[in-house]
Amino acid sequence: MRTGAISGLIAAAAAMGVAQLAAGLTTPAASPVLAVGQAVIDATPLPVKDWSTSTFGTADKTVLVGGVLILLFAFAAVIGIAAMRRLAAGLGGLAVFGAIGLAAVLTRPDSTVSWIWPTLVGAAAGAFALTMLTRTAPLALPHGQPAPGELPPIIFGGETAEVALPAPGGQPPGDPPLRGDTPSSPPEPPRGRRAFLTTAGITLIAAAAGEVGGRQLTTRRNVGTARSLIRFPRAARPAPPLPAGINPKVAGISQFVTPNSGFYRVDTALFPPQVDPNGWTLRIHGMVAREVRLNFAGLLRRPLLEDWITLCCVSNPVGGPYIGNAKWLGASLAALLRAAGPLAGADQLLCTSADGFTSGTPLTVVMDGREALLAIGMNGSALPVEHGFPARLVVPGLYGYVSACKWVTDIEVTTFAKAQAYWVPRGWSQLGPIKTESRIDVPSGGSTVGPGQVPVAGVAWAQHKGVDAVEVRVDGGPWQQATLAAVPGIDTWRQWTWGWDTSGHRAGSHLLEARATDATGYTQTSLTADVAPNGASGYPQATVTLRK
Repeated sequence: MRTGAISGLIAAAAAMGVAQLAAGLTTPAASPVLAVGQAVIDATPLPVKDWSTSTFGTADKTVLVGGVLILLFAFAAVIGIAAMRRLAAGLGGLAVFGAIGLAAVLTRPDSTVSWIWPTLVGAAAGAFALTMLTRTAPLALPHGQPAPGELPPIIFGGETAEVALPAPGGQPPGDPPLRGDTPSSPPEPPRGRRAFLTTAGITLIAAAAGEVGGRQLTTRRNVGTARSLIRFPRAARPAPPLPAGINPKVAGISQFVTPNSGFYRVDTALFPPQVDPNGWTLRIHGMVAREVRLNFAGLLRRPLLEDWITLCCVSNPVGGPYIGNAKWLGASLAALLRAAGPLAGADQLLCTSADGFTSGTPLTVVMDGREALLAIGMNGSALPVEHGFPARLVVPGLYGYVSACKWVTDIEVTTFAKAQAYWVPRGWSQLGPIKTESRIDVPSGGSTVGPGQVPVAGVAWAQHKGVDAVEVRVDGGPWQQATLAAVPGIDTWRQWTWGWDTSGHRAGSHLLEARATDATGYTQTSLTADVAPNGASGYPQATVTLRK
């Protein structure tokens, strides 16, 4: 049984390695492991998605791929055990394995018939490896053939008796060696075992070579070089300069500008699409007077606008990390839509990514005068691939799942009644206005603070409304006004600070809470709500220990 399980695992490794190599030579997204992972993401119930994001954060995709691989190899071990008993049964299990991969590949929104080849080639390699391993395995003997060291059974009247061969040297089994005999050198492994180990070693080397080679080919096929060669024209309207008072001198407070490397990433793509800007086009169609098609060169020729905009994920818990602020560069999305001429009755932009993901953006929000962008730059450079290169949507005031489609290639002007975007049938709201929220950055929960003035600081946000006030309280006491840093506009988060005088507080545990009030007069609610279906709410908290 153990030999069979090992055979199945090695055959699965060969199948995946060869499939990865074939995908690297053709289409990286056609990797069956990647396709199965994407299918698992699509089929995962909303509560499980929420749990995964809250438990593993941005590492949730790595955990998911690991889980898929564990299940895959468990199935492979069963296939190997079955193959040791009957090769046809093992090959049948491998065929099921390949069929699952094919189904996952062909159901990807952007797949074509050519995507089947990595899975087929990988399955053929796995079948060949499994056949060779079972034929050379020490226990894989033809039916009725005795193992080395055994005589054929002798049958008397329907009963079977076993007769053992004499031990080496002619001595009966179990007798001590004759006087004067010297122990001989250890016997060589049976020929079958040597053949199995050789086959297994060659197969593992081939699997590893395919995996490494496929990944290297994928890397060479990426768009990093094309991205580095892009030179943007001067913005027709630069972002306003940062005012004095940005970034208060409090250690640990979130900086006003989130660097690209530290900007949160939450999306459904296991492998960020590698979209060559030279082949990229955007199509605007549907309920419009005229269809608009735009390539990347044409996008660069449009008037480019810069602005400071904070993005937030609807999966961000109260006080969570899935929010960031950046300087974005792009073309006016409203101007592009006016060129297409939306028809009466249209109320949704169904935006599609290069990998098939869709987001549904309210048309009225994009057209109400806010700086909605078809963005191509982030913090002074081209968009990073993982953040949507070569182009994405950035619409202030809406959670990302309805406004920030990455790798965007298609915008259909339609209605919410006619079409549902990716997350809506999975339990999320159609409209995603960002809630007025705040976060305590320092002191962090669980930390210990000393006596005297303790700096309490963080950020608050109410995109496209603006933050007018932040208050802090200790142990449910009276609210105290915090000091707000200046901001260049209403579409960004706002830093705040407050000095906690601990002289009137006992040593021990204390609860800090914060709340924000936006420019409309709305104050952040104390009512707690989960992230689904339209964003979390409640007061951010930090429990700290005061020492005297």
